[in-house]
Amino acid sequence: MNFDLRLPIGMLFSFYGILLVGYGLITKDSTQLYERSLGMNINLGWGLVLLIFGAFMLGMGLRGRSSPPQNKNESSAESKMAP
Repeated sequence: MNFDLRLPIGMLFSFYGILLVGYGLITKDSTQLYERSLGMNINLGWGLVLLIFGAFMLGMGLRGRSSPPQNKNESSAESKMAP
């Protein structure tokens, strides 16, 4: 079974990252909304962090899926030959 948990985690984080980046871009001119965070656009910043992490997880999951699995017999034969 080839279930890689990095793919759904990457999709989830990317989805939430896109939502936060979009909301941060829409509300970037609202000074009243970001008054409590000292004027910093927290939604945009954390949205980018979530998006980068999600893209990293998706990339690692797809990379792991593209590499062919090694045969167990070959790896055990190679370990017996090593000095």
